[in-house]
Amino acid sequence: MPHETTVFRPADDTASGDAYSDLRTLSTGLDRLQSDEVQRTPRWRDVLAKTLPPVTLLVVLLAVWQLYVVIANPRPDKAPSPLAVASALGDAWESGRLQEAVLTSLERGVIGFLIAIVGGTALGMLLAEWKLLRRAAGPLISGLTVLPSVAWVPAAIIWFGLTDGTAYFVILMGAIPSIVNGLLSGIDQVPPQLRRVGIVLGASRWQLATAVTLPAALPGYFAGLKQGWAFSWRSLMAAEIITMGGSMGFGLGTMLNQSRELADLASVLGTILLILAIGIVIELVLFAPLERRMLRNRGLLLGGAR
Repeated sequence: MPHETTVFRPADDTASGDAYSDLRTLSTGLDRLQSDEVQRTPRWRDVLAKTLPPVTLLVVLLAVWQLYVVIANPRPDKAPSPLAVASALGDAWESGRLQEAVLTSLERGVIGFLIAIVGGTALGMLLAEWKLLRRAAGPLISGLTVLPSVAWVPAAIIWFGLTDGTAYFVILMGAIPSIVNGLLSGIDQVPPQLRRVGIVLGASRWQLATAVTLPAALPGYFAGLKQGWAFSWRSLMAAEIITMGGSMGFGLGTMLNQSRELADLASVLGTILLILAIGIVIELVLFAPLERRMLRNRGLLLGGAR
């Protein structure tokens, strides 16, 4: 009777092969879902669709404002018209005050925010890695988030005098807590399996933090950065309004306060609108494209939006 040789396949190999096949099938299905062709609109139509609604709303608001001035005919020093506000900004432009104020505030805001990113990211990663330190410092970080940044201005003036150090300190105290909380929130939502895979692959603690945890926590971290910039800009305006003289220079907050002292409401409203416009432009030009790119790379941006 011929000897029959039976080849045994380990059960774990079979299970592994089946699981791999299932994963391949699932991955293919997900790729198909994310790569379904969508009808892309021309670039100019996409830009027009995003800019037309806010521009239309702005025009309507200006028309209502002008209509109120024409019908109610209020005192110009109490309710200036849009044309009066535009004229005040034009005068500031011709004198060079507007350009100086914008450049000074933007320089302070950007430099302070970049420093806050470095400090907030380092502190957030430190708190994420050392749980005991996070339990001790977490409530303090959350408390600093709700503390108005303007409260730091008197102390900053005593410590740093009427210098740029006061403005930068107030910016940091306003932005860093938001960046830290955003990063910690993103890290808390990272699946533990990702860290386990990194450990199995031999990643060091530093590699786990920078190559696994931080990229996976990017959505929450980015939300913290957006809030941090908003707090930076608000904190800077508060510091510039309160602190005048010394080597502080001439920023938008200083321009706003000087217009208030002169009882020039047209200049006050013009400066307020300018501060608001700068914040909106930075959101649309910087943060919104970065956020869309991040979501698109993660397959979370539906409809082929760009």
